[in-house]
Amino acid sequence: MAEVVKKKEIEITYHGVLKNGHRSYFELSILKVVHLFKGKNMKLKGFGYIFTCLTLTVSFSASAQFAKPEDAIKYRKAALTVLGTHFSRLGAMAQGKTPFDAKQVIENEAVIEVVSKLPWSAFVEGSDKGETKAKPEIWKDAAKFKEAQDRFMTESLKLSAAAKSGKLEDLKTATAAVGGACKNCHDNFREK
Repeated sequence: MAEVVKKKEIEITYHGVLKNGHRSYFELSILKVVHLFKGKNMKLKGFGYIFTCLTLTVSFSASAQFAKPEDAIKYRKAALTVLGTHFSRLGAMAQGKTPFDAKQVIENEAVIEVVSKLPWSAFVEGSDKGETKAKPEIWKDAAKFKEAQDRFMTESLKLSAAAKSGKLEDLKTATAAVGGACKNCHDNFREK
């Protein structure tokens, strides 16, 4: 059964119904990415649609949870790797290592905005063992870990506003804050 989702004059059609008939939060945020690329040149539109299809596919598996703890570990590692890649591009511009390009800032930030929501659902019980650097404190002090997530998400929203401003100074301030949130989480919840 095909379902059409409408938001901000955008339609996405997908087949089937997710577990329990619910769409995940991540899927709904995909609409923001599609909206960002609406009306842009064909190269950007193509990227937006391809990115949307790929991430919708990923979100289906996330919404169904994980069959094994190893699946959760792989999922969160992949999401964090994508985040790190796109954030490092912005960091390089903010630090003057690469030329500032407002268009590239917006494109990288769009990926960060969507992918930043992904890894947190993959810190499930039992995924503290195996090929992971996650510290036991994630599960022992879940409230503190949630605070770290919230801080990261808050700073990521500020990064979004900075990217849209088109100003290098705003990007510098926002990347420093997001970097601080990343460092906080790594220092407290990630093995070296």
